[in-house]
Amino acid sequence: MQNSNRFLQLIGIPFTALLSVIFGLLFVSFPIGIFVVFESDIGGDINYEYPFTHLDIFVGTELYQAPIDISVGDAFVILWSLYLVLFVIAILGPKHDFMKSLSPIISFGRYDTRLNYMFGVTKWFSILILISALINFVQEGFGIEIVPPLDDNYLVQFFYVTLAPLIEEFGFRLILTGIPLFALYSHKSSAKYFLKCLWNPNSLHIFDSKKAILLIIFVGLLFGFAHVAFGDSWSEGKFAQATASGIILGWVYLRYGFVASLLIHWATNYFVFSYANFISQINMISIEDAFSHSLMSSLELLLLISGAFSICVLVVNRFYSKKESDLEV
Repeated sequence: MQNSNRFLQLIGIPFTALLSVIFGLLFVSFPIGIFVVFESDIGGDINYEYPFTHLDIFVGTELYQAPIDISVGDAFVILWSLYLVLFVIAILGPKHDFMKSLSPIISFGRYDTRLNYMFGVTKWFSILILISALINFVQEGFGIEIVPPLDDNYLVQFFYVTLAPLIEEFGFRLILTGIPLFALYSHKSSAKYFLKCLWNPNSLHIFDSKKAILLIIFVGLLFGFAHVAFGDSWSEGKFAQATASGIILGWVYLRYGFVASLLIHWATNYFVFSYANFISQINMISIEDAFSHSLMSSLELLLLISGAFSICVLVVNRFYSKKESDLEV
């Protein structure tokens, strides 16, 4: 393990610097999102006072256009506050705070992302972005494009991408992954233990992970299918990218728990669109042009470099850990 520690010490400073910068950018996205919703003209003919029950997600239900005094702005603040609370939880726990969990990499060449949620979030978020970019690059080589669902109003779109991580993580991670994992590996039946395992499957003490990995892959495929299966969904090119993202989120949920998987999903949606809409409003350009702006390109490059560093560290750690285990045998 000594060679692994030396390697991690060598890249410790740039690696931790990258993760720290990503953490800072994630944090700054909170006030940026508030600005976009409440201080910009992103909604055009509607604003944050638009009735929440008038959204398309309620069409066909009794709530549609019901006189309930809740606006899109109110609902957004509730979601924003929830993510902020989880963000703080991720910074402080579960065992060490974020900065304390980074220091062993620089000093001793050791790290354990399970000591801090935010460490796992920043690392695996950058890996997810890198893998998604590689899939997109390969598919474009074959003429397969990823076309997002169209929405006439950017305010409504931004609200939907903020809401989606909570709904999708609840369904695909807690329900479709967490409950089957509990059924497969639990030897207790108390309600408290059940909720604890849903929050963090590490509580199950999974030793034989083959069935868990197969479950994660299956749910990842369902996650990919759900993104292209409906009439107003993404184009078919999104299937591979969403499947890979679903598998990564499932693995993160298995290893680090619900907080980490939800915040990574939040980062791929809210974080990205908050900056894109901010750039769009400041420069008075379309959201499509904003995604091609130099700032967005710089953010993507930063995440790609961080993702490459993270994968490199994972591979080296696994290689030397396996080598050390073989020597012990």
